Amino acid sequence: MMATQSLRFQGMELLITYYRNPSVQLRNQLVQLNAGLVRKIAHRLKQQCTEPYEDLEQIGYLGLIRAIERFDPHQGCAFSSFAVPYIRGEILHFLRDQGSAVKIPRRWQELQREGQKVRKQLTETLGRLPKDAEIAQSLQVSLQEWRDSKLAAQNRLPLSLDATVSQQVDYSLTLGDTLPDTYGQALQHVEEDRQQLQGAMSQLEAKTQAALELVYLGELPRKDAAKRIGVSPMTVTRHLQRGINELMFLLQSQASEPLAS
Repeated sequence: MMATQSLRFQGMELLITYYRNPSVQLRNQLVQLNAGLVRKIAHRLKQQCTEPYEDLEQIGYLGLIRAIERFDPHQGCAFSSFAVPYIRGEILHFLRDQGSAVKIPRRWQELQREGQKVRKQLTETLGRLPKDAEIAQSLQVSLQEWRDSKLAAQNRLPLSLDATVSQQVDYSLTLGDTLPDTYGQALQHVEEDRQQLQGAMSQLEAKTQAALELVYLGELPRKDAAKRIGVSPMTVTRHLQRGINELMFLLQSQASEPLAS
């Protein structure tokens, strides 16, 4: 927990610094700090396609860089919540450019093309839609292989979020209804983090709290913050370090309370 909180403070300080004065060096540091986010998303999407994991990871880093360049630390949103759509979107764009994200064997692709022709011919000959067994016979393949190729082709098509997955008497549940509201969840997490941080900040010594607020929230240079508080810049630095250490301890204590009860 302490290591996680330390990384969060380090990341936010870097993001604020980069926002004020962008540089390739700072951007690379932020990329390294958030590399785990890219790997996690790339790993999830790898389960849904046949593209090499390494390609998805490299494309994901492009999305992460775009997120770093566009992130405004004053908007009150966690960077991870802001970056996920950029990383995921960049990879999905790559998969769309590569073709269908779901690949099926070439043999089945050819079978489906031939099957479409045979279905049309049999429909004209029989005066009705042909059965699967009749199409398979004309193609000289087993009924099971024809049905497997049909199923693969159907699964290759994207589902509409409006597709009904459950029908009740007065209500139908769509695929979109079953998806988690990631934006709402992200906002909830941000609010929970904000309340925890606010509660921990209120327990700090007045000058330590003022130093954190002026430097990290107010974005004042430490020299200006020192004048506001009435101390030296070196003392402000000590207050900042002490404040971060105390905040990590307090936040760790809050996180462990439910486990102890």
